Amino acid sequence: MINRVAPLSMQTIQPLGQKEAVNEVKANKISFGEILKQSINEVNASQAMSDKMTEALAAGKNVELHNVMITAEKASVTLTIATEVRNKAIEAYQEMMRMQV
Repeated sequence: MINRVAPLSMQTIQPLGQKEAVNEVKANKISFGEILKQSINEVNASQAMSDKMTEALAAGKNVELHNVMITAEKASVTLTIATEVRNKAIEAYQEMMRMQV
């Protein structure tokens, strides 16, 4: 979640040469699989937290109803976003497969 946006000044933007740009990409290289795995784990964690809060409310523990609802909505939104990203990835793959070479 974005809490604030830092203003961008022209002094902080400096174009990199080709060699520096390649080194920058190699230094920050994270595989697509790792990003995907991390995202799926975050969706799973939000679903688990929602389940935990719902069970605590049903058991009569000291849990505020609005916190349970907020957690449930966050879990729902993250799952919806993950589903839409998956749909777009599949759509892009299918579009590439339809391309003629």
